[in-house]
Amino acid sequence: MDGANALLLLGFESAEVPQGELIRHAVDIAREAGGTIDDANIRVADGSGGSSDGDTGRQGSVGAWRNSFLNAPYMKNHQAGLGLVTETMETAVTWDRWPALDQAVRAALQGALDRVCGGGTVSCRFTHVYTDGPAPYFTFEGMGRLGAELEMYAEIKQAASDAIMASGGTITHHHAVGRLHRPWYDQQRPELFAQALKAVKRTLDPNGVLNPGLLIDA
Repeated sequence: MDGANALLLLGFESAEVPQGELIRHAVDIAREAGGTIDDANIRVADGSGGSSDGDTGRQGSVGAWRNSFLNAPYMKNHQAGLGLVTETMETAVTWDRWPALDQAVRAALQGALDRVCGGGTVSCRFTHVYTDGPAPYFTFEGMGRLGAELEMYAEIKQAASDAIMASGGTITHHHAVGRLHRPWYDQQRPELFAQALKAVKRTLDPNGVLNPGLLIDA
């Protein structure tokens, strides 16, 4: 990848339904939309045509993306050790709000990185796409100051989270809310939902053993 093009991974999986026809139909749609696909990179490993040697998703740009994705958590450990302040933040938004959200979050992240770290990089990718909208993941990286990394991270995350909320995005897509997201989750969820959750928790967890203080106050 040279930075001038976007990589779209097309894939289907099933233990029961052959996937060859589905992937070929998806490839046709991609080509009709202007995409460039090398037939040699189309792999089918379920006996319905194409490769059947178990090497699907291991070659070319797809293989490089897969390896980078799997190695990312290990790389993050190295980055932290080198003093970088870095994180990936997820959200979801409707298609009509996506352009404005993308612009706002990128600007908020870059502005915070410039202010807090003296510069940094921002990137974004879609991990899931739906009829209603995408689930973009924003990744930021900047150089930290020894002993101040947590405070720097918190300031950058707040700027981006505020921008997400102001642009109509969710504070999280499918991962847990957790303590880091709680301030924005409280703004997002209806009070009636919180009261209903409290009632359920009082019935099923009267002693407050399960994740106390994460989604609701005791």
